[in-house]
Amino acid sequence: MSYKTNLIRKREIADGTMAFYFSKPEGFEFRPGQTIDLTLIDPQETDTKGNTRTLSIASAPYETELIVATRLRGSVFKTTLHDMSNGTIVEIDGPFGNFTLHKDTNKPAVFLIGGIGITPVRSMIAQALHDQSNYDLILIQANRKFIDIPFVEDFAQLAQDNPNFKYIETLTAFTPDDWNSERGRIDEAMVKRYVTNINSPIYYLSGPEDMVKAMRNLLITMDVDEDSIRSEEFPGY
Repeated sequence: MSYKTNLIRKREIADGTMAFYFSKPEGFEFRPGQTIDLTLIDPQETDTKGNTRTLSIASAPYETELIVATRLRGSVFKTTLHDMSNGTIVEIDGPFGNFTLHKDTNKPAVFLIGGIGITPVRSMIAQALHDQSNYDLILIQANRKFIDIPFVEDFAQLAQDNPNFKYIETLTAFTPDDWNSERGRIDEAMVKRYVTNINSPIYYLSGPEDMVKAMRNLLITMDVDEDSIRSEEFPGY
């Protein structure tokens, strides 16, 4: 189903990464983790891929605004999105997708996430905590540098306020001298430091294609049942 909405505001949430806050159209409902197709209306410039892109919804259903976020890589679509003025009208279609939180709250949810793959996860975790559900939630978020971490303040606050949510950041390229979290790529030892029973959770993988494949292979070598692994890849555009 198609809806028209307008840009309320935008802000930088990491180095080279912007979040865009839109009015939530009346009647628009979605499940945490789903996506929308966002279409620019009569942009001054376009390219061979057209004016529509699929974006994960970063906001939770309980929130009043509709949030999407993206790395700014210089494509015509992203440049136009970045330059939009508040009040600009866009069209959205959806929601789409099944990358959503499992229903059995007795099973923990473990998120192994890279880069902008965090967007659907923010929606899932924020809604689960808002609902005061019984999930045990563990997020291990990998980025190259601290300034690359999207929504870091949001997750830090959620972890502070909710004892059943563990938030772990790991940096793969540069760590400050005072860094007191993880270093390096997510590996078996890192997962086992935070996940007591490897075969108990449902695992969610999200990020660049190579990272998602590496995480899936890692879990399989750890004898995690493939039925307990869910994933979503974020191609560049």
